[in-house]
Amino acid sequence: MELNEIEKAMVWRKRKMVEAQYDPDYNYEREMRNRTLEEVAKEFDKMPFGDTSASFAIFVRNMKR
Repeated sequence: MELNEIEKAMVWRKRKMVEAQYDPDYNYEREMRNRTLEEVAKEFDKMPFGDTSASFAIFVRNMKR
């Protein structure tokens, strides 16, 4: 019975992922999010704190989807 629940969850997740690929709003939101995160990372790059600000910029860039 537990395996059946896991299979249902996997099918549901896969269906949601496929739906998201064809949803223009999802793609727009993802692109907007990535652009915004890149802007934030660039501002961290401009900060005069050396490795610390560079580490923050990398952290923010890794948040992109």
